[in-house]
Amino acid sequence: MTLLEKHAAKVDVFVDVCHHLARHQYVTGHGGNLAWKLEEDAILITPTQRNKGEVTRETVVFLDRDGNRIEGTERPTGETPMYLKFFAERPDVQAVLHCHPPHLNAFAIADGAEELMRPFFPETITEVGPVPLVPYGEPLTQRLADHFSPVLTKYNTFLMENHGMVMMSPWDLRWVQMCTDLIEMTAKHIILARSMGYPLKELSREDVANLGNVMRTRGLPLFGAPGAWARLEDLYFD
Repeated sequence: MTLLEKHAAKVDVFVDVCHHLARHQYVTGHGGNLAWKLEEDAILITPTQRNKGEVTRETVVFLDRDGNRIEGTERPTGETPMYLKFFAERPDVQAVLHCHPPHLNAFAIADGAEELMRPFFPETITEVGPVPLVPYGEPLTQRLADHFSPVLTKYNTFLMENHGMVMMSPWDLRWVQMCTDLIEMTAKHIILARSMGYPLKELSREDVANLGNVMRTRGLPLFGAPGAWARLEDLYFD
């Protein structure tokens, strides 16, 4: 049995998420890519130089943990070195998504904007967490992948300077897609609030600490690698 046949249901989800990103213009042209670790040595990944709205079951690629193609006829995304680093250094991670949501990406070119590291909405705090800025690196390079090293074990969502977003999760790819929608809407809300000219209002340390109860009730793990943080409020307050 081929991997495509064995994981048919997950491949269908993978393709649907690709199409979702294209419909919402989170990706344009050949931009964006996705990867889903289906087995310890089998990673489902998008093909290179394809619009995500045109990805099909027949065009997806399977790699082993070293990046060798083990199934599929197309070449994998040029961002493969980045994904291999993520899965190697964050063995807890199952799914990774990279895209360019327009409101969120505004923060990638807004010099000094740090609102995505602050606690504004309960859902964003418990499902996405803070979003640090990763310094610019040339796309498709190991240099870009290496720029994640200082923050990779501490968070699950990252904004690449002058580039786009990366989100990873120990849960499945559908969860990552929904959280991508959530952080994009959060970014839109921040931009709208800033346009009103009023100061932004954050939740307090106590409020964030209490949201830890929500995470425990829902079975949501703290962000970053297991053991990186002791309490939710530690992510937002020194």
